[in-house]
Amino acid sequence: MTVTFDAVRIDWLGYATVRLEGETGAVVYMDPGRYGVLDDYEAQDSDLVLVTHGDHYDPQGIRRVAHEDAIVVVHEAVDADAIDRVDEQPEALPYEVERVRADESFVLGPLDLFTTPAYNEPGGPYTRDDGTPYHPEGEGCGFGVTIDGVCAFWPGDSDVLPIHGQLDIDVLLPPIGGSFTMDRHDVATLAETMRPDAVVPIHYNTFDALETDEDAFVLDVAKRGVPVALETPSQ
Repeated sequence: MTVTFDAVRIDWLGYATVRLEGETGAVVYMDPGRYGVLDDYEAQDSDLVLVTHGDHYDPQGIRRVAHEDAIVVVHEAVDADAIDRVDEQPEALPYEVERVRADESFVLGPLDLFTTPAYNEPGGPYTRDDGTPYHPEGEGCGFGVTIDGVCAFWPGDSDVLPIHGQLDIDVLLPPIGGSFTMDRHDVATLAETMRPDAVVPIHYNTFDALETDEDAFVLDVAKRGVPVALETPSQ
């Protein structure tokens, strides 16, 4: 299933991988790859690839979606030397690579982008047994991108943070799997606060720790008067 919002087509390909395509032809991928979601995928049609943090950095996934002139935007903390499953730094990829902090606004061609912090609060609900966060502050970001007048926002692997309630966006692409990020209950409350024009949940049911009741989430959000679309991953 594909979700279309105004002039933008939204495809959730699995895990955290989202493809956005505007009516004018611009194509953006967020966090492409991992856990086999792109194993049979060779589109190489992306103008822009966004990588929020090390857990979602997949050089082969990027190669499967990016065309030769693509720009790859990666959070500044992503370091292949700290990731056991990859040995290629972002700057070694055959694309133009830009590093970003978690508090930037910028323009790339016809696309407006911004980043937000993405992290788990120490001692919060999404931490290890000793209270340390799975995603410490400073190691990742969320991305907002405006394509053909539609602003889509992927918070990244994060708790709900105060900054989220201050954003003016059209489409919210939240993680709802819990365990390492905000869960479906957190996101339902956040959607009521943010009041986006549409919610398309992602980052759930990839493996056991991300299992959730997506149908219950849809009902919860809909009861709050926020439009929600349940996108089935392509894989």
